[in-house]
Amino acid sequence: MRSKINKYSLDTVVTAPSKSGSTAAVKADQAALGLLPEWNLADLYPSTESSELKADLKKADELAVEFEKRWKGNLAAEAAEPKGGEFAQSIQEFEALEELIGKIVSFAGLVYAGDTSDPKRAKLYGDIQQKMTDASTHLIFYSLELNRIDDAIIEKAMAENPAIAHYRPWLVDLRKDKPYQLDDKIEQLFHEKSITGRGAWNRLFDETMTALRFEVNGEELPLEPTLNLLQDADASLRKAGFEALAKTFKENLRVFTLITNTLAKDKEISDRWRGFEDIADSRHLANRVEREVVDALSEAVQDAYPRLSHRYYALKAKWLGLEYLNNWDRNAPLPETPQAVISWTDARETVLSAYSGFAPEMAEIAKAFFDKNWIDAPTRPGKSPGAFAHPTVPSVHPYVLLNYMGKPRDVMTLAHELGHGVHQVLAGDQGALMASTPLTLAETASVFGEMLTFRSLLEKTRDKRERKAMLAQKAEDMINTVVRQIAFYQFERRVHAERNNGELTSDRIGEIWLDVQKESLGPAVHFGAGYETFWTYIPHFIHSPFYVYAYAFGDCLVNSLYAVYQNAEAGFQEKYFDMLKAGGTKHHSELLAPFGLDATDPAFWQKGLSVIEGIIDELEAMDAA
Repeated sequence: MRSKINKYSLDTVVTAPSKSGSTAAVKADQAALGLLPEWNLADLYPSTESSELKADLKKADELAVEFEKRWKGNLAAEAAEPKGGEFAQSIQEFEALEELIGKIVSFAGLVYAGDTSDPKRAKLYGDIQQKMTDASTHLIFYSLELNRIDDAIIEKAMAENPAIAHYRPWLVDLRKDKPYQLDDKIEQLFHEKSITGRGAWNRLFDETMTALRFEVNGEELPLEPTLNLLQDADASLRKAGFEALAKTFKENLRVFTLITNTLAKDKEISDRWRGFEDIADSRHLANRVEREVVDALSEAVQDAYPRLSHRYYALKAKWLGLEYLNNWDRNAPLPETPQAVISWTDARETVLSAYSGFAPEMAEIAKAFFDKNWIDAPTRPGKSPGAFAHPTVPSVHPYVLLNYMGKPRDVMTLAHELGHGVHQVLAGDQGALMASTPLTLAETASVFGEMLTFRSLLEKTRDKRERKAMLAQKAEDMINTVVRQIAFYQFERRVHAERNNGELTSDRIGEIWLDVQKESLGPAVHFGAGYETFWTYIPHFIHSPFYVYAYAFGDCLVNSLYAVYQNAEAGFQEKYFDMLKAGGTKHHSELLAPFGLDATDPAFWQKGLSVIEGIIDELEAMDAA
């Protein structure tokens, strides 16, 4: 059910408005930014035309065919043999194939992300996706057949053979998919049609969004710099950016509405065939988190809207001397916010220093990303927006994509993505089958990296005005990560639920969007005409339905985790690294137990939310002083 093609797809992270500047700003600030690194993908393959890539494409296809011939129909018999027969060998061969296919697909995806507007890169990406989909078709039988083996036989084989017992976490985890598996032929059909179905619609979204241009004061800008204007200190520029976004989104509503309706129906068909009860259950299964836990998180955040976002935005309107915030004012910088461009060198030292203060080993791992060109930082026409850390495969290393423009939020994004990178490096020892971490826990390391960097900077800040600006920025980031993402989750739930009864018009999707935005952001934010289209640019709705709650999960978890760290006498770092090294081998309950945390306890979420509330309390106290 979870193919390597999907596992190694690229999901762009956009937790707040994008983080780059206008074309003019890019030119003006280039000297201040310094030399920005571009990644070197040679550790995957020397080039798109390399003999190594061509050889591996051929090898993957041939080995997949051989694997199917050797093992299909034989797994149960082998597992029932004394010491599991050659069952361990089959797992090892399967893992090697997953690694090989993952390496090829990762390379194609990263090349494509570098410039999605380049027809040659798009063709390479499409062709390799097709070839690897064809190759992995020969592997579909494996997990299906494995899950049909009796539990007692699997347990006996693991007890008798350490080589099989090594894969216990993967085998146990895989069997959670068993109730939702279909007949082999149907699984094969779903798999083969994914490239002309869901995959094609995802690609249409990416290439359409990349090609959009937004006219601001006579200048045509791509998405990233236009969104960044919503963070500009000049209110007229913020408004101009908003109006340009709304105009272009509206002109393209037909395409985005069709994509949304099609993918929602595609998911409904898949969920119905597999027998999922709730529209988000497939995501919960992939995240290895119980529906009740996500419901408790969502309810806790929704209940906290008045104490968090409603209260904060009312404060911000007052700080800006406004009766209320227009939607283009929501992410405006405070007057106290420093406007100087942060150079790449300073950003690097800021993050590495914060990481080193927590654990030198963490800084050493992160340093390799800088020293070995594992980061692609500059903005470029056609480059994927936002930011991500892509794990590739354990035999290589992760890569990080940014759109760095020297803003404080860019430094936090760097800290966030390097947190992912450190996690992915540490989990790599688990191997291709067990390194991947569910999204809810994957966001833990990234948000923890942000928190370390923020706290390090805050401790060094003595100026009260700067401290206020930093606390306000952190409050906004947390609101974007927790409140906004749960609002996004509720938006998706309503859209998918209504789609079950028929197609939604652009107007209806816009109405749902405005409903959840008004509820979550509160009366201090006013939504002008055009904001009803802003659902169109969120990539998670397209690439990973219901992904968004993972951000809120991770942020609240990290708030609780950081509180434990602050009060811990010794040993916290060791426990933290053990958690990251576990990769996908343990359930969230096992990983959090050493810290005395339990995500099934409603008080757990309240503890996390109270950290955000405490920052807002401090900001209010500053006003009263």
